[in-house]
Amino acid sequence: MARRKRRNVTRSAAKRGMPPGSLVFTGERKIEQAQLTVFDYDGETLQEIPSESLQGCLARRDTQTVTWINVDGVHDAALVERIGSGFGVHALVLEDILSTQQRPKFEDYDEHLFLVVQMLSWGESSMAIEAEQVSFVLGDRFLLTFQERGGDVFDSVRERLRASKGRLRKSGPDYLLYTLLDSIVDSYFTILEKIDDRIETLDEQLTTTQTANTESLRQIHGFKRETIFLRRAVWPLREVLTSLSRTETPLVEQETRLFLRDVQDHALQALDTIETFRELLAGMLDVYISTLNNRLNEVIKVLTIFATILGTLTFIAGVYGMNFDHMPELRWRWGYPAALLFMLAVVLFMLREFKRRRWF
Repeated sequence: MARRKRRNVTRSAAKRGMPPGSLVFTGERKIEQAQLTVFDYDGETLQEIPSESLQGCLARRDTQTVTWINVDGVHDAALVERIGSGFGVHALVLEDILSTQQRPKFEDYDEHLFLVVQMLSWGESSMAIEAEQVSFVLGDRFLLTFQERGGDVFDSVRERLRASKGRLRKSGPDYLLYTLLDSIVDSYFTILEKIDDRIETLDEQLTTTQTANTESLRQIHGFKRETIFLRRAVWPLREVLTSLSRTETPLVEQETRLFLRDVQDHALQALDTIETFRELLAGMLDVYISTLNNRLNEVIKVLTIFATILGTLTFIAGVYGMNFDHMPELRWRWGYPAALLFMLAVVLFMLREFKRRRWF
């Protein structure tokens, strides 16, 4: 598992001393050029523009159809500012969009709603979780989404819009927001399944082979970092969904609130799974430490047995090595072989006693 780069400081030095609402991009640029994608639809028609111009996006501000504008690449602060100004988005919202280390949150600005969530995906090359901040601005007849890079988990939503099946094309932008949030939460379970498979494999290695090494410890700590990262993304999301489903704004219809509560239940289920992983990893760490202690005890036991045997033989050799004149066996012809046989008998007797007592 790839090592995750730690990001403990989330405020950029470039914003120090600047007034609130200053539009400065503080994240890491993940795409060369920003791209605008538009879905404009109602129950009868659908217009999809993969590469819309800024002027074309702003012209859809007061249409009677539902407009979904997706921005890939929030590093372009000027573009974000012009879109925000064209749709009447508050300056503090634009500031949070450009600050890509935001905690998931929900804010009600009367004229529009603002949400920040973490969209997670599994990197097959890095074998680690890849995170991206997604910002939502829900207004009257429009939904703006801001992503750090291209590629997301919304392909199923786009296909539903194109197919004109279900209630998506007949509903407002609040229902579109629900479907996008539901896709993000569903992607969490895909990641949890991959982590579950790897944790189960590691657990079998520790419990069946009873072997512990530095690689096992590295994997355990790697999984612990991933679960902590997941928890930081999912834990505040339940507060976001709760606030969104209970807000009194007319921008969210009553029927949509029921669907939002369903997404909230899914988020809680994902959080429960993450907590289970944390408990499993804590138990696996205990097993790892116990295995190391058992191996150490085995080594100490073997060394103790050898030390006991060698100590006894050393004592016998020391007695017969004193060379006093009146030692009975000093000038005996068979004294040396007899001493060796006596030592061998002592060794065999000690080994039999150790085995009888099940010391080895």
